Amino acid sequence: MNKTNLLNAVVVIIGAAIIFLGLNIGLGGIRTLGWQSTRDFVAITDAATFHAQDSHIRFIGGVWFGVGAVFMIGGFAMRRFRSTLIILSAMIAIAGLFRLSGMDTEVVFSSAIAPSLTFELVGFPLLAWWLMVSGKRDV
Repeated sequence: MNKTNLLNAVVVIIGAAIIFLGLNIGLGGIRTLGWQSTRDFVAITDAATFHAQDSHIRFIGGVWFGVGAVFMIGGFAMRRFRSTLIILSAMIAIAGLFRLSGMDTEVVFSSAIAPSLTFELVGFPLLAWWLMVSGKRDV
């Protein structure tokens, strides 16, 4: 497997993982479908507000699903989607920084969040770099 095929495969796998996460939240809302954790971690005290916020979370899950779909398609059409994948990778890294705004290091650096944060702040910038370098070879 050459470097280009490896990059394409990595991008497709990343896309599949993001689609999985997007479906979990997009179809399950705040409670999720339970694919990553139990569904009983939240108690509803204000049903109207909960349902409004749940709708917003489902929308964000749908956006995340769309991001994953772009990554998957990009893995098969790298030349056409390379710049889009670089931009999405940068956006994901920036979004990872927003996790730090919670100011709760015990949560941010916990085993539940740290792997995702590492992918967001290290993995996606490295992916963007790999995409840029591989694009220069294609020219």
